[in-house]
Amino acid sequence: MPETKEKQITDDAGECEHWIVDNNSSHQPYFPSEERTFPEPYRLYRFLTDLDDVLASTPADYQRIQRIFPLVRQLLTSSYWLQMEYNEPSPQLGWSVKMLYQEPDYPLTIQMVAWSPGKVSPIHNHATWGIVALVSGEEKNNFWRRSPDAQHPDRITKVGEHILVPGDIIGFMPEAIHSVEPSTDEPTITFNIYGATDFAQRYEFDPVKHTAKNF
Repeated sequence: MPETKEKQITDDAGECEHWIVDNNSSHQPYFPSEERTFPEPYRLYRFLTDLDDVLASTPADYQRIQRIFPLVRQLLTSSYWLQMEYNEPSPQLGWSVKMLYQEPDYPLTIQMVAWSPGKVSPIHNHATWGIVALVSGEEKNNFWRRSPDAQHPDRITKVGEHILVPGDIIGFMPEAIHSVEPSTDEPTITFNIYGATDFAQRYEFDPVKHTAKNF
């Protein structure tokens, strides 16, 4: 993997932004109020232990996201091997998912996701909190909000967009609605964390037909 990928994460980290998308799909910058001291090297097992502590001590999703942001940044700047732990996007699907951590009956999933240029995800929510860190490429997020009317209870309206660059980290509340697409001619590689998903409440939205179906 080109060395520039690692360099982007490390050299730009101090300038990159954190964002949180709330349940109304409004995205706001988040500026950490304090800095943490981490052991070196900060390995995956330490990251998982710290995540477990956050999940046990912080029940509110919004605060969880805030507390996990610095853990993700430290992991990606310390454990360079993670930046190479992904599968090339499928030629048929245009994307790939490589599972880094998943344990039965434990409310946490960690993935590396790759998207091909020109591939756009469905418009969807996650029905859980989530955090996405951009490792390589650029990714455009389009944000949508439920705006039902009498004829269309599942109508949504686009309310914003934001382009993520390497080193950016964004957190999503469970009812945030978005779609993603690479915004350059190269694949995007992201490091993704999700809590326990309520699949009955996870939807794919059609903004033309004003419909929602389980996703």
